[in-house]
Amino acid sequence: MHPLVRWFHRFGSPPTFYRWAGAAQPWLFAAALLLGAVGLYFGLVVAPADYLQGESVRILYIHVPSAWMSLFAYLFVAVNAFVALVWRIRISEILAMAAVPIGAMFTAVTLASGALWGRPTWGTYWQWDARLTSELVLLFLYIGILALYHAIEDRRRAARAAGLLALVGVVNLPVIHYSVRWWSTLHQGESVKLFGESSMHSSMLWPLLLMAAATHIWFFASLAGRARLALLEADSDKAWVREALKQSLPDASPPHGASA
Repeated sequence: MHPLVRWFHRFGSPPTFYRWAGAAQPWLFAAALLLGAVGLYFGLVVAPADYLQGESVRILYIHVPSAWMSLFAYLFVAVNAFVALVWRIRISEILAMAAVPIGAMFTAVTLASGALWGRPTWGTYWQWDARLTSELVLLFLYIGILALYHAIEDRRRAARAAGLLALVGVVNLPVIHYSVRWWSTLHQGESVKLFGESSMHSSMLWPLLLMAAATHIWFFASLAGRARLALLEADSDKAWVREALKQSLPDASPPHGASA
């Protein structure tokens, strides 16, 4: 067996993942809150207003990290869906489906904050711009994946069907990313670059990067919680669930459907 697949199987053992995710979640939430508080303070209070956009530029400290997360979350869903479809690794199915609502939330925040930024900047809340339209398509993909997943009663069949749809929707990711290069759009070009010099001043760049780090860490913290709940529901009749609940809540009853 390939070492990576063996690692997935070992890490993906429900009791192992449940314990690991439970231990990591509080630390992840604490780190996300700390970085987010610092990033928001420097972005909303310390960083200067933009010479063209004025104070409305501060919306971007929410909008841009959310936009990055909307793409990252979908890529995470697609990678885990691929792993689940090829190697039938159950934890990947759970992680993929647990990440979908989080990605949908970030996409909705992206569109809402973009509309608030667009009104003073462009004079309108919405334009059928290439970047905006492809981001809206991403939200519809998230909603479609969730709808398909909940439309099928068998959870594993549902996860595989929804994962296949997620893989088809991957073609939208490069469209979103490169739309400002491929077409003439209202949306501004890239100000932050992984390779090469960013056009954003450091006083504005560092708060933005702190917010990006905070949203990424928050994503994994929320994912850990959602995946743990999904495991408890799926394995409600398993002995490890009863044991885990006894350890965390000595007087707790097993989830609905668990045997006594």
